[in-house]
Amino acid sequence: MRNITLSLLLISAALTAQAQGPHVGVKAGLNVSNLYAGEVNDYNARLGFNAGVMGRTSTDAPFGLQVELLYSTKGNNTRYTGVFGLVDQEVQFDLNYLELPVLACFRFAENALELQVGAYGAYLLSSNVSTSGDLGNGSEPVDLDNLASIDAGLAGGLAFNAGPAQLGARYSLGLVQVADSDGAELLLGDAKNSCLQVFVAFGIPGE
Repeated sequence: MRNITLSLLLISAALTAQAQGPHVGVKAGLNVSNLYAGEVNDYNARLGFNAGVMGRTSTDAPFGLQVELLYSTKGNNTRYTGVFGLVDQEVQFDLNYLELPVLACFRFAENALELQVGAYGAYLLSSNVSTSGDLGNGSEPVDLDNLASIDAGLAGGLAFNAGPAQLGARYSLGLVQVADSDGAELLLGDAKNSCLQVFVAFGIPGE
């Protein structure tokens, strides 16, 4: 997985250097993330965000490439109830990544609408567990030795181009198990990341 991430970084640098037209910009949006094992579901989703920079080839062509470097928050949010409904406790598991998506863009409707498909690599920057409810409130960092430092997976979605602005939604499916120790596997099993992302980006026209 480290080789995959290195390859994505090299592709990113090459594409950004060769891009023409609106080729650099900023990007931010909402993450709705979860951890899945076996199949993906919408239970226990965590709300977070993504923000960073992007590079893309000209939107004047029917095919293009887009590369991003993002700070992206993932994880999940679980609510526990028990003792005949007398105990209500919420536990949020946070995973904070430096993420690099590399996407092929297929454009339609006079290049205003585009289908984005590709892959991403990510490096885990930090993690913590926060709790709130009847049993108390608190937040504790997670020892990163227990978690996989590299994540990678598939990504795809739709975007709408309006001049220098881009609005879109994208789904990413992680292929790397989050837990990287026996203790972490007892809690997380073979869970992997999944994330729905809604975003807005603004490009700066090139020379």
